[in-house]
Amino acid sequence: MGSLAAWPWPAILAGLSLGYGLGSIPFGLLLTRAAGLGDIRGIGSGNIGATNVLRTGNKALAAVTLLLDALKGTAAILLARALLGPEAGLAAAIGAFLGHCFPIWLGFRGGKGVATFMGCLLALDWRAFVAFALVWLAAAFGTRYSSVGGLSASLVSALLPWWLGDPATSGALLVLTAILWLKHRPNIERLIAGTETKIGRKG
Repeated sequence: MGSLAAWPWPAILAGLSLGYGLGSIPFGLLLTRAAGLGDIRGIGSGNIGATNVLRTGNKALAAVTLLLDALKGTAAILLARALLGPEAGLAAAIGAFLGHCFPIWLGFRGGKGVATFMGCLLALDWRAFVAFALVWLAAAFGTRYSSVGGLSASLVSALLPWWLGDPATSGALLVLTAILWLKHRPNIERLIAGTETKIGRKG
């Protein structure tokens, strides 16, 4: 990686800013308002992600939110990489994730980041994306806890690039994983207490 002084800091900072700008677009909030469903922050968990949009009862809107929240991470990385270089692409991944989880426009209260994490994986390393999907399915349906699926899959997919010889990508993904785990702290606390809701169960 070389010394810190040799890193392309202007490009990295530009990538981080580009990523944050795209990542902070609150698609869940915008779509539910456009559909006449009010402010998504006033129902359920108060998050702006697809899971909370689903609580409105509009499955199609939740699916579109999921897709757009993922693609904003993908788009940020591809744009930054094409315009500013590979280091900027990694910075854009971190920026997009921070933007989704902590959007300045919404008082830094955003979503939990699983969809945006997957979108970043798709642009950074398709193999890590596939690993995330497989681990999520195995863990979530093995334990019946969606949160266990997301937490497990994020860690495995973040470590995979390092194992495949790409420590820079792995480092960026581990930053995302740490933030994702932080955003899932209430879920972790409920898992420890045995009160986390299982897949297919209400309440």
